[in-house]
Amino acid sequence: MKKSIYATAVVASAALALAACGAAPEEEETPAAGEETTTAEETEGGASDFLACVVSDQGGWDDQSFNQSAYEGLLRAVDELGVQEADAESQSDADYGPNVDSMVQQGCNLTIGVGFLLEDPIQAAAEANPDTNFGLVDSTFSDADFNPVEYDNAKPIVFNTAEAAYLAGYVAAGMTQSGTVATFGGMQIPSVSIFMDGFADGVAKYNEDNGTDVTLLGWDKAAQTGSFSGDFENRAAGQTLTEGFIAQGADIIMPVAGPVGLGAAAAADAAGDVKIIGVDSDWFESTEFGSIVLTSVVKQIGQAVFDTISESSEGSFTAAPYIGTLENEGVGLAPFHDFDADVPQELKDAVADLQEQIIAGDIVVESVNAPQ
Repeated sequence: MKKSIYATAVVASAALALAACGAAPEEEETPAAGEETTTAEETEGGASDFLACVVSDQGGWDDQSFNQSAYEGLLRAVDELGVQEADAESQSDADYGPNVDSMVQQGCNLTIGVGFLLEDPIQAAAEANPDTNFGLVDSTFSDADFNPVEYDNAKPIVFNTAEAAYLAGYVAAGMTQSGTVATFGGMQIPSVSIFMDGFADGVAKYNEDNGTDVTLLGWDKAAQTGSFSGDFENRAAGQTLTEGFIAQGADIIMPVAGPVGLGAAAAADAAGDVKIIGVDSDWFESTEFGSIVLTSVVKQIGQAVFDTISESSEGSFTAAPYIGTLENEGVGLAPFHDFDADVPQELKDAVADLQEQIIAGDIVVESVNAPQ
């Protein structure tokens, strides 16, 4: 399968960085991708009969980041919409397929896979079950040659996090005392590298605007090479990587690695004078490291999951991709919280101006990893 092959390749590259179907039934008319589809289950029952299901990536529902945000969206749908729910936590990539199959066997009306690496099982399930709806967080769908494909019953839920990470990079460059900042990823997949691309561009923009020479460790955007822990679970690897960055002088670090990032935060906390930029959720609120969190690059995963469940439970599901941007508030920069008084007003104003320029299209944050 595509993602399995791809994951094997990126794990190998990560190690180097650390050292440096059933057929669809006949229908009178098949709706085009993006058009509303209504299943028999949706027609016959209301929200109380609707079963919404989610399958996690590695790290589980209490990762204080990516998976947890999606799970909160599911629980909100249960509370506000009255739908039923089922979920499955994946401990490794070997769990993805069986977990998705389990949701299908339980009769889920909508099954959402949380993460790029769940594309293959979600796509296979969508092909085999055309009368059931599916969603996929952080990836679109593609064929064996990685050409884009669309399904009437499968919705990509993706985020242009490069835009918000650009602002975070600018802030980091403006707040560093050492002149060195850093970032690293869990695995080199598009939904991770896109953060790092935006962060690199933000640092470069600050240097351009202010005549400075802030150094970025951990990512070379042009070469698309950098530092990766190799997975989204090994907190010790995140701690080791971060200790290495700190030894090289970095005093602000953005880990894009799910729970691995908590290892990075532990290393930063132990150093005493190092700040962390969180990702996915607002780490000031979701982790125990709020006192060292400068800001976070937030993806509104929970809201996107809730909205997708709401549409599907009401019979108005569409396969049109959801793309979170600064303009639609699907991504954003979290408040500075405890560091608010330390961030110069001039820097705050510059970041606000950059955000408006990005929304207006005057600045285009480019990334080869951006969702299309």
